[in-house]
Order: sequence, then C-alpha cells, then structure tokens
Amino acid sequence: MPSVTGVSGRRVVVGVSGGIAAYKSAELVRRLRQAGAEVRVVMTPSATEFITPLTLQALSGNPVHTHLLDPAAEAAMGHIELARWADAVLVAPASANYIARISHGLADDLLTTLCLATQAPLFVAPAMNRVMWAHPATQQNCSVLQQRGVQLLGPAEGEQACGETGAGRMLEPEALLASLGVYWLHGVLAGCRVLVTAGPTRESIDPVRYITNHSSGKMGYAVAEAAAAAGAEVVLVSGPTELACPEGVTRIAVETAANMAEAVQAQVERCNIFISAAAVADYRPLSVEAKKIKKHSPELSLQLERTEDILAIVASQHDRFTVGFAAETDNLEQYARDKLARKGLDMIAANLVGAGLGFNADDNALTVLWQGGKQYIERADKKTVARQLITLIAERYHAQGTS
Repeated sequence: MPSVTGVSGRRVVVGVSGGIAAYKSAELVRRLRQAGAEVRVVMTPSATEFITPLTLQALSGNPVHTHLLDPAAEAAMGHIELARWADAVLVAPASANYIARISHGLADDLLTTLCLATQAPLFVAPAMNRVMWAHPATQQNCSVLQQRGVQLLGPAEGEQACGETGAGRMLEPEALLASLGVYWLHGVLAGCRVLVTAGPTRESIDPVRYITNHSSGKMGYAVAEAAAAAGAEVVLVSGPTELACPEGVTRIAVETAANMAEAVQAQVERCNIFISAAAVADYRPLSVEAKKIKKHSPELSLQLERTEDILAIVASQHDRFTVGFAAETDNLEQYARDKLARKGLDMIAANLVGAGLGFNADDNALTVLWQGGKQYIERADKKTVARQLITLIAERYHAQGTS
C-alpha cells in the first residue's frame, strides 16, 4: 500500500518568509521529516529575525540556505541547485510582501529566485493580518499566482497574533502536510471506486413550487475532486447545483431524494467507499398537486412524509466504508456522535451551519469522528478541507482493511 501521507521519499524545499507565523515552520519541517520527506530550508533575510536558521537546520538535518550568492553552493548558483533538487517547493509562511514579489516575477533574494527557477510544483501558504489578506492588491496577486498554476493552501480563519480575528492565519503544519501529500496521493486510492453524493434535493409541492435547502454542493464537489486526485474512480450523484463537474469525475444528476436513493442503489454495489455529503430533504409532500396552488386562503397546510434515509440504508445493507456528514446549528459533536452510532457509520464529518457557516460559504471547518478517534480540520477553503478529509478517509479505510 502506498504511503497515505503521500510525502514519503519526496524532496521538499520549505521556503520561510518574514512573519510571526514563521514559528510554525519548525513544526512543519519536523512533521515533513517524520512523514519520510527529505527537507531543505530556504529563508529570507527577514525570516531570520523571527526564527533562527540553526533551529531549522537541526530539524531538517540539512544546512539552511539564506543567501542568493553562496560560494559554497554549486559554482555560486545555489538557486539552480535547489531548483533542480526539489520535488516540490512549499513557502510557509508566505507573507503579503513575498506574494507581491513573486506575482510580479521579482528575483531579489534566494527564495524568489528559486521559485522562478524551479519546475517543481509551487505551494504557497499565506499568512498575514486579515486586512492585508482582504486587500484588493493581495487578492489580485494571489489570483495571478493561481492562474500560473501556483497552489494556494489556505489561509485559515481565526485569532491572529495582532489580536484580531479573521482570515489570514497560516494553516497548521498538519493541514499543510495533508494538502501537500494529496499532490502525490495518486495511487493511495488507486483501484478504489468512491461514490459521493452532493447538493440539495428538491421535493415538489406543485408544478411551480418545491421544498429544498440552502446546500450549494460545494463541499461535496470538493470531496469528489479530492478523491479523484487521490487516484480513485469517482461517481458523483448530485442534486441541482450550478457547479461544474470536477475533472475526472462521473456525475449523475438527480432532483429528488427518491431519485438520489435510486441512483445510489444502482452504483453502491460497485463502490468501496460511500461519502454522503448531500443535504437530502428529510421530508417531502405526501401528495403533489397536478396544478399550481392558488392563493385562495390566508393559510396553507402541507402534509409531509419521511424520505428515504439513503445513508442508513447503505450502512445497513452494504459492506462499504461509509462516511456521513452532519450539518448542525448547535451541539455539534453530541449530535454527530449520535448519528455515527445510530446509523452504524465508519466515519462522520460534522460542521456548523448558519450565520455564514457551511451552506453556500466558500470555506468550512470539520470535526471528524470515528469509533475511538477524532480530528478537527480547521476552517479553510473547502478544497483544502476536502483534501484533508480524503487523507483521513484513506487512512481509516486502509487501517480497517475494508474491501
């Protein structure tokens, strides 16, 4: 079985730019080496004001590079040597200044020059004050980098060193390790068929109206994309959304809970892992009016009936690794644990919804639970969160030896 972390045996250059989050770089380097990667560190001059090169040298097991013109490096061309050596370059933290310089193609120190000279994938973990992160100049610089194929990891949202709270925190080392590993996870789910549900369902009242919910499908689509990146054959059963189907994923479009249940039953026998990220309606009208209901009365009562519990059916009837989602407004872990046990799931990913959380938002945070285990995935964009979730699912799936 391939390494679940994906980084074992890889050569990673960790770039450290100047910022208080540089203290996290020490743990990042330690975790990368613990996962089996070979690490070399490049620091900007300002980064050395926050953490010493000696610390990162001890943790990486290699000399730390700080100067563009180093007589000890290959004919004073250290940036070329490092550029050729790296399987990946991860800049963490990436300050607003670093992001601005690299987006404009500047090469005025070792780190920026290395980033221009390498053909290895470049990963950038932004870290800055929330106002700096939200500034149009920073957002435009990040957009330019992404258009060039640079992968942004984060930032996360939370308390910052300046005392403010908001987006701009550097992702934690564990999250960066998982995100970096996904790039090399081709094969960790190779041979696996993953079935994902996503989006809302619509339950008709009459030919004009229906009952639905606020789900955008973004989380489920991100999970499907991450599973495909991990080498799985992915089928996505999706309720109505405006999202494009992720590359390499087969999508089956449905509308109602009954449609989704039918599609899942048709696919689940051939899957190894079932991930239920859809927000399936719990109830539907007992009868659907053939014609539009007119406003003749000041009140209207609807009689509802329960819909199919797709997740419970799959968990009880099929020998599959089954992952559920729990979207709650309160008592998150309590309700999630109850659902995990009551439906006999292998794992559940719980998130809070409401007031800008969960539905329709571009970011998310998950509390992931399984029998005897728990892990929190901090708030970040949904693609980053999905990559970390898929890493966890792969770990548990292989650990249980599920066929």
